[in-house]
Amino acid sequence: MKGVILAGGLGSRLHPLTKITNKHLLPVHDQPMIYYPIRTLINAGIEDIMIVTGGNSAGDFLRLLGNGKDFGLKHLNYTYQEGEGGIADALSLVEHFADDESICVVLGDNIIEGNVRDAAREYEQQGKGAKILLKKVSDPQRFGVPEIDGNKVLRIEEKPADPKSDFAVIGIYFYDSTVFDIIKTLVPSGRGELEITDVNNHYINRGEMTWNELEGWWTDAGTFESLLRASNMVAKSGANKI
Repeated sequence: MKGVILAGGLGSRLHPLTKITNKHLLPVHDQPMIYYPIRTLINAGIEDIMIVTGGNSAGDFLRLLGNGKDFGLKHLNYTYQEGEGGIADALSLVEHFADDESICVVLGDNIIEGNVRDAAREYEQQGKGAKILLKKVSDPQRFGVPEIDGNKVLRIEEKPADPKSDFAVIGIYFYDSTVFDIIKTLVPSGRGELEITDVNNHYINRGEMTWNELEGWWTDAGTFESLLRASNMVAKSGANKI
């Protein structure tokens, strides 16, 4: 299994900080944000990693991370997303890197307390399709929300006014190689982006979606409020360590 970190976009919700740097290079407590998703993948046993970045500060990732030696890696791969085409658009750029293998995708502003090694092992045993990680939240209307029947995901709605559950789809996904064929069938949403929720619903419609509930805390860090929350949570209890 290969790993993909999506760290592109313009980070408009964090202006003016992101006028001079990529969002994923901002500090979360005492380390750059991008360090946390790298650790998430390494802790899951995944060391063949590609970072999708963008914007005017893309070169700073190379200066900061190099070939990943500080993480015990032999090599890091990079690719560039132009503009803000959405998560699924960014994911489409790694098709050549995936090379028909399954992938674990982590959004670059997702920070977790523990690790996803068990979910990765379960997905490898699953053999095909997709797996998403979920977490109970107090404000699910801010996220993609699954409708669940036992172990089955029936559908995912993006930022619903009337959520069907109190789970949020966090930004960690497992996909087989057919994800790239699915992306090629998508049309832009009302905000002009290719949506990862549409990708997930394709797998659900095919009966090939499973889910796990994440243990430990999780937060994103894409707004001023969540960036502060992430820093405080890391300072208080720590995040995933290698």
